Amino acid sequence: MKPLDTDVIIVGGGPCGLMLANELGRRGIRAILFDQDASTAINPQANATQARTMEHFRRLGFVDEVRAQGLPADYPTDIAYFTRYSAYELARFQLPASGETKDLIKQMSGAWSAAELPHRVSQMYVERVMLKHAAKLPTIDLRYEHEVTAVADHGDHVSATARHKGRETTVTASYLIGADGARSVARRHLGFQYTGESGVQRDFMGGDMHAIYMRAPHLYDLINGERAWMYWSFNKDRRSFMAAVDGKDEFVFHTQLKPGEDKDKVSETHARAMFAQTMGCEVDFDIIARSSWTAGFALVAEHLQHGRIFIGGDAAHLFTPAGGLGYNTAIEDAVNLGWKLAAVLNGWGGPALLASYEPERRPGAVRNTTYARGFADSIGLYTAPPALEEDGPAGDAARTEAGAYLNRHTRAEFNIPGITFGTRCDGSPIIVSDGTAPPPDAANDYVPTACPGGRAPHLWLPDGASLYDKFGFEFTLLRLDGAPETKDLEAAAASRNLPLSVVDIPGEEARDLYEAPLALIRPDQVVAWRGDAVPHDPAALVDTVRGG
Repeated sequence: MKPLDTDVIIVGGGPCGLMLANELGRRGIRAILFDQDASTAINPQANATQARTMEHFRRLGFVDEVRAQGLPADYPTDIAYFTRYSAYELARFQLPASGETKDLIKQMSGAWSAAELPHRVSQMYVERVMLKHAAKLPTIDLRYEHEVTAVADHGDHVSATARHKGRETTVTASYLIGADGARSVARRHLGFQYTGESGVQRDFMGGDMHAIYMRAPHLYDLINGERAWMYWSFNKDRRSFMAAVDGKDEFVFHTQLKPGEDKDKVSETHARAMFAQTMGCEVDFDIIARSSWTAGFALVAEHLQHGRIFIGGDAAHLFTPAGGLGYNTAIEDAVNLGWKLAAVLNGWGGPALLASYEPERRPGAVRNTTYARGFADSIGLYTAPPALEEDGPAGDAARTEAGAYLNRHTRAEFNIPGITFGTRCDGSPIIVSDGTAPPPDAANDYVPTACPGGRAPHLWLPDGASLYDKFGFEFTLLRLDGAPETKDLEAAAASRNLPLSVVDIPGEEARDLYEAPLALIRPDQVVAWRGDAVPHDPAALVDTVRGG
């Protein structure tokens, strides 16, 4: 057989595909990325980057660049609820501006002990940063305006056929990843079906929706309240949410269509009328783009891999956007798969390593779609009191009642360290259990734990550095206060060519946090093993964690 054109084919240039390109390119793996669009997203799409995703951006070296995108550094990231945006404010969850996060995160502990805080930024900005950095990597070939029409697994290699300006080209590789969205060519080729819920109907976040990306220079003058990142509207006529895109004059507005409003036939006149209805007054604005979409999905593909083909992102799972979990789950798919593909292609990953992708990522996708569905139910099935917009005592009482509910809801949906940090790989064939159980999974609380299979506990070191900044790019052996000799484990890693950094952290704080003097951390910052001493057969440990 003639030489393969590349190592990995990535179908799809959204967050999952671009993150995968960065993970592979940083490790010297050749990859060709195809996407049918001219470039990255030109509409806001997802609007929240969770803290765990920001930690991964930090690991890749461009977190500060991402945090500089979107809203100005002094812009508050509050979530505010109104009857109509120009009328009564019902509730508000105050959150810090992006410029405050570097200092604030170093003061936080417990559930929010992390290297990074979340960032409220539109996905289109994040994709541009990821594209910029992927384009700098010499082994990455980005081919936008290339529509993949067919994929195939030939047993010892894969291929993809792509159409560009009327001409078709077929390329070959060792592996192919479908990160090509809900209509994934890769998923359809594999015959995998989505499982879960679709077509869920709610008063909001369940049914046909219409989105308007707009430029409205005078909108802040008309909103009744302090600036916020996200605005929600509740009234008898129309419900909506709106996110500030640049903190100046760009916004993205979403409303659910009512019976009789055809998602394929929404005129510009009607779109403007829907916005005026939820605003409570007429507004002059320019439409940058608009489109219809459907909410009410909580779907996960029945499988995520077969042979040499894998799927991730929307090709693997579809979310209703409550909680902002879809794009962030896609990033973690790419992180998980990226290091494993590189390990196998670079020769130190064993034959079982890639088989761990599905058992590690599919349960997390089911978990996260379930959480998102709960948030959508909480906001979408809530019915405000009839007197909500009335003046006088009855209206005041209704607004107080609604405000209390919405204050509870917003803290449940937007203060989610448990979801952000708590995804686990329990039961994975490449995790070595120590017999302990992790703390219970809870959306709004997170107990840092070094129980193998979860995110490595974080702490700020006395010199002001993040523990994560001490980790190597591949495996890291943490030797904490009073750690025993580890030369046998280091030798076992070297004998298998497993890249291993050894990091010594003195002091009792880290030792107490990890509840052991030794911890083996994977390239994705997941604890693979911990112990009081190097095991009697260190080669067996190394073989397990590398899929040997």
